[in-house]
Parts: sequence; C-alpha cells; structure tokens
Amino acid sequence: MGRPRDWEITLTEIERQSLTECVRSRSAPHGLVRRSRIVLASASGHSNTEIARELGVSVPCVCLWRNRFLAQGLVGLYGEQRPGRPRGHDDEAVAALLNRVLQSRPASGTHWTVRGASAATGIPKSTVQRYFRLFGVQPHRTRGFKLCNDPLFVEKVRDIVGLYLSPPEHAVVLCVDEKSKIQALERTQPVLPMGLGYADGPHA
Repeated sequence: MGRPRDWEITLTEIERQSLTECVRSRSAPHGLVRRSRIVLASASGHSNTEIARELGVSVPCVCLWRNRFLAQGLVGLYGEQRPGRPRGHDDEAVAALLNRVLQSRPASGTHWTVRGASAATGIPKSTVQRYFRLFGVQPHRTRGFKLCNDPLFVEKVRDIVGLYLSPPEHAVVLCVDEKSKIQALERTQPVLPMGLGYADGPHA
C-alpha cells in the first residue's frame, strides 16, 4: 500500500523553482539544501526509505520534513527549532526598550546607559546590552548641529544663498573656506615665545 493521497506532496511552479534554486545554491546552509532535496525527491514519488538511503539520513528525518512542508509550505523548511532557552521578551518588549532609549532621556543624565535602561524596563543588563549591539544602538553618541550666535546670521545667510540662487550679471561667485592645514591671517591668541631646541615656523 502506498501513502494516502492527502500525504502526497504536489509542488507548484514557484515552490519547485525555489527548492531547485536552493539545491543549486552554493551559499545556502547545508541543512536547508538537504531539506529541499527531501521535498523534491518526495514530490517525485520516491519513498521515505529511498530518500533516506540516498541522502544519508534517517527515515524519521525524512518524515519530519515532509510533514513540516505539508503543514507550513516553504516557510516550514526555515523554521527549524534551535536548542537552548526560548526568548524571554517578545517583540513588543524589545520595541518598547528601543523606543524609550531613542525617543526619551532619563530623569538624571544626558543619555541612557545599559544599567539605567535595565532598571527602567526590567530587562536584564546583559540582555539590554545584547539588544543594543544587535540593533546598533549607541545612546552615548549624539549628533547635533551648532548654529552661529551672530545676531545678523540670518541676514548673512540670505545674502550668501541669494548669490547662488540669483547671481548678478557679469559676475563670478567664489566660495573661499579655511582648511584645517591653512593658517589664518590673524591669530586669535598671541604667539608664545619659542623654547630651546625648537625651530620657528612661518608666520601669517
């Protein structure tokens, strides 16, 4: 007696193409390639014993992945359970942690620390640190923009931008900026006397 018709695997074109690409891939995990071979061989009408002998696995292993594919489709081949303790925090808890750290500041301090985020959310420090590293969160690093305190800053910006947007006729607009290795014409601090053994450099 063969398998019941309900237990036969019938592949669609998309499923067959995806499984074939996985088998031919050189970068796919070995376990995923083996599961794809099991499903393809089973869809071709081979028995569990033949598949197990050909791929060097046990018959229960073949049955496991056949049943997983029948129940979940292609997604089931990626859903292998990993050993170890399951996650203690769901996606909502992780999202709340990241949102709190990125969108707010602690009551005392300028930025969140691992210890402070752990105390505020109840998540262990080691887990908070792991989530920070996983999502690339660095609360101690901030990006800002310093605005000039010149009272005529807005008027000067308008004049400069106006030259670019509507330059005068028969004129050339040049932009000159001081580079880090070009000495300014005027020093903001007086030149200190040279010490013994030092060569004096050029003055602006």
